[in-house]
Amino acid sequence: MYQYTEFDRHFVRQRAAQYRDQLERHLKGQLSGDDFRPLRLQNGWYVQRHAPMLRVAIPYGELSSPQLRQLAKIAREYDVVTTGPFAGQGGYGHFTTRQNLQYNWIPLDRSAEVMELLAAVDMHGIQTSGNCIRNITSDVTAGIAPDEIEDPRPYCEILRQWSTLHPEFAHLPRKFKIAVSGATEDRAAILWHDIGLQIQKDVSGAVGFQVFVGGGMGRTPIIATEVAAFVPWQQILVFIEAIVRVYNLAGRRDNLYKARIKILVKAEGQKFIDAVNEEFRRILADDLGGHEQLIPAAELARVRACFVDPAAVQATHDLDPATLSSDPAYLRWLARNVQPHRLNGYRAVTLSLKRVGIAPGDTSAAVMDAAAALADGFSQGELRVSHRQNLLLPWVRVADLPALFQAARAAGFATPNAALLTDQIACPGGDYCALANARSLPLAAEIAERYQDIDELDDLGDIDLHISGCINSCGHHHSGHIGVLGVDKDGSEWYQLTLGGSDGSTLSGPATPGKVIGPSFAADEIADAIEAVLATYKTERQAGERFIETVKRLGLDPFKTAANAVRVATARA
Repeated sequence: MYQYTEFDRHFVRQRAAQYRDQLERHLKGQLSGDDFRPLRLQNGWYVQRHAPMLRVAIPYGELSSPQLRQLAKIAREYDVVTTGPFAGQGGYGHFTTRQNLQYNWIPLDRSAEVMELLAAVDMHGIQTSGNCIRNITSDVTAGIAPDEIEDPRPYCEILRQWSTLHPEFAHLPRKFKIAVSGATEDRAAILWHDIGLQIQKDVSGAVGFQVFVGGGMGRTPIIATEVAAFVPWQQILVFIEAIVRVYNLAGRRDNLYKARIKILVKAEGQKFIDAVNEEFRRILADDLGGHEQLIPAAELARVRACFVDPAAVQATHDLDPATLSSDPAYLRWLARNVQPHRLNGYRAVTLSLKRVGIAPGDTSAAVMDAAAALADGFSQGELRVSHRQNLLLPWVRVADLPALFQAARAAGFATPNAALLTDQIACPGGDYCALANARSLPLAAEIAERYQDIDELDDLGDIDLHISGCINSCGHHHSGHIGVLGVDKDGSEWYQLTLGGSDGSTLSGPATPGKVIGPSFAADEIADAIEAVLATYKTERQAGERFIETVKRLGLDPFKTAANAVRVATARA
């Protein structure tokens, strides 16, 4: 993990002190709400439907056990409603699809205390909101994946430092998201981002980046366009600066819905790419700009030194973990929640946060403490946050897998459903978010209740179910094999159903947005419609065929007919 320097620590602590001063002046009436709003947003503080919401940055998803315990402390002591109609709510955090953590019930007058607690463990909320470059995301198995070309984390960290409070890019037309993949399989969904970076090596073995620009979800789902096949790693900051500068100057500022870079790329096409390359060449030719922006080899070496394997980790003879226990529950967990590792004798293990009665991504203080204890006992004190809203232990010895299984099962982390239907993604939706048109969490809960039989889930196989409460797509519904979008109809909650989306992983196929099947479904119809779609799959699939493959082979019509029959049956009833 990246180790903060004294400069880094001074920076985040000074930022926390600055925020305390801003908050105190606001509470005294010396700083208006309008003036305070951009200041709190720059530190991750929103005002949601019922209370302030804090988004904490977890760069490229890496967490230490002390950091997770601090997050648990904040949940336990600050994220609690003691009075009013929501008394008893809170006491938890919500892991997001962007590898961040959100709190939903922290009183604003205590927010400065929370910023100081975060700074004490090298954390913050800087640039987790606002029209700036947001948290840099990556593959949850970065640094440990067997198919890795190059560890992307050092580059992610350099990008994070470069973009933090970048004066030129503090007020972009809209928020800006970057994802980096260092493996042959894209597990970071880079084509769905404003900038997606794929690490490559040329014929000489030199490292560079294939660069994609203009991906995104929202009202207009678009897959990113390749703008460069290979940018040497030393020049990648210059190239990104050229992209963001062109966007900053030419992006729409008169229309919120047309302000993302994807709209500019779609409208301008080759003209946009030419402008980026021209700006790239201009910066490189400018002695004052280009030379300063190139990443020095010494700086990459300094940052890379933070991402070496833990001292106690040494490759060993690779045992077959299935021979270590005959417990059927262990073997099922092993098949679903345990992933290969680049080191012999080690595995990566998903700690499932998907439990009946708990919203996807929601994690109580007690659960966070329990996960930190497992990280200390089995993973060198390190965890990862996945875009699927789970946690992952990256350094588990194969010999320890049976013991970890028992400990994880006792703590509630061993649900063997990774990548299955109930390992669903969902945003907080209308229960919390002021932007939402409909609630996401009740639907997620109903699906979890209906499909508790693990044999049935295994029979259905790999299915990405993604649920968003509004068109902002925080639940990534566009990339779900089954996607659900909450829409408003005359003040009532309705839901669009999409099929065939993909995040770009090998199992899902090339990144593509799902297609809507028919009119929207009412709140009391949508779960039945999903069930009808799944029943059609079970009837029509060929031997060994996964859900997404059946959808691609048959097209949408059989599923649309089955789902619409639910609406007809409801109308008759």
